Amino acid sequence: MLFSLTVSKGWTLRQLDIHNAFLNGHLAETVYMKQPPGYEDPMTPGHVCHLQRSLYGLKQAPRAWFKRLHDFLLSTGFQASKTDVSLLYYTARDSRVFLLVYEDDIIMMGNDAKLVTTLLQRLSTTFKIRDLGALGFFLGIETIVVDDGLLLSQRRYMTDLLGRSGMVDCKPLATPAAVTKSITPVDTPYDNPTQYWHIVGALQYLTITLPDLSYAVNRLCKFMHTSTEEHWNLVKRVLRYIKGTLDFGLQLTPSVSTAIHAYSDSDWASCPVDRKSTSGYAVYLGSNLISWLSKKQCTVTRSSTEAEYKALTDVSIEVTWVVSLLQELGLHSGQPATLWCDNLGVTYLCANPVFHARTKHVEIDYHFVRDKVASGDFLVNYVSTTDQLADIFTKPLPSPCFSALRGKLNVASLPPCA
Repeated sequence: MLFSLTVSKGWTLRQLDIHNAFLNGHLAETVYMKQPPGYEDPMTPGHVCHLQRSLYGLKQAPRAWFKRLHDFLLSTGFQASKTDVSLLYYTARDSRVFLLVYEDDIIMMGNDAKLVTTLLQRLSTTFKIRDLGALGFFLGIETIVVDDGLLLSQRRYMTDLLGRSGMVDCKPLATPAAVTKSITPVDTPYDNPTQYWHIVGALQYLTITLPDLSYAVNRLCKFMHTSTEEHWNLVKRVLRYIKGTLDFGLQLTPSVSTAIHAYSDSDWASCPVDRKSTSGYAVYLGSNLISWLSKKQCTVTRSSTEAEYKALTDVSIEVTWVVSLLQELGLHSGQPATLWCDNLGVTYLCANPVFHARTKHVEIDYHFVRDKVASGDFLVNYVSTTDQLADIFTKPLPSPCFSALRGKLNVASLPPCA
């Protein structure tokens, strides 16, 4: 979301690294350590060290370091976000600076380049900082400048994943999941379940920049404890799709609008084992995709309308969180969020209390969404199935349809020169 705002508003974007970050943390607990080899005191070899600061390897180290950084930033005028604990922000009149922390890696962005530099200098007075300049490679994600925007790519990660799985020379495929065949947990057990766990777990991290993989990977994750030869073949199909999309990533482009609109969809009773439905949604800030989900519903639904309503509830919760974060940062446009659903029954339920008697079994979801609509926070509109962008998160699709929806999710290929 913040990357989208940075691209749209032309903010400054910087990447920082803290040298030996975990050594800066002060321990709140009493921790003793044996004298390290080569540094024993010959006069008192039986003595131990009483640690005042954290060391790498201690369970408390990440927490102690974050608390030290957190307290220092608060003392310099930053405020901690109540919506996301890894986010801190600084406000001075019309100037805003945002700081995202992941262990010792930090991203700083803001609409005032001088203020960003000043805050960096304050930070360097207490911690040894390495200013890496413009954001390039962060947590395995490469940020590439394209057409005045950014493309978030994990091509190095994908290449490494293909190498680990022995699929470097595989033949590419156009889609990650077959349309004609469903999977079941009944088959010959896979003889290397550890490999299945490692590869599928690695695929999960790829969905950060490749939302088109979400449905296929989510489906494979259901069989972590009952993986079969058939499931491993489906993993290889996903890897063959990755082979053909190494240059693809999530593109963020300048957007004039900062209004929120979202698409929700479900595939009713799609699981042949327990007949639970699959939900999917896509949330946009202006023209940029900022959040998405593919997930099997927790309960069995008794109608397609109920399944669609539960999917609408899921996206409503996500949009509520996004709105609360934007409001906290003072960046919300004030416009109600628009939710698009391809089930007329659900759109009527959101505004017509007469239907309540027929939906007592979805009462909690009903009240949550309808209260949002009644308060003017949400607008729920109907969209035809052919224009339902969340369809890609609920079921396998033919290649032409899959490619069209993938493009609308802003999954794009790198330009030839990149």
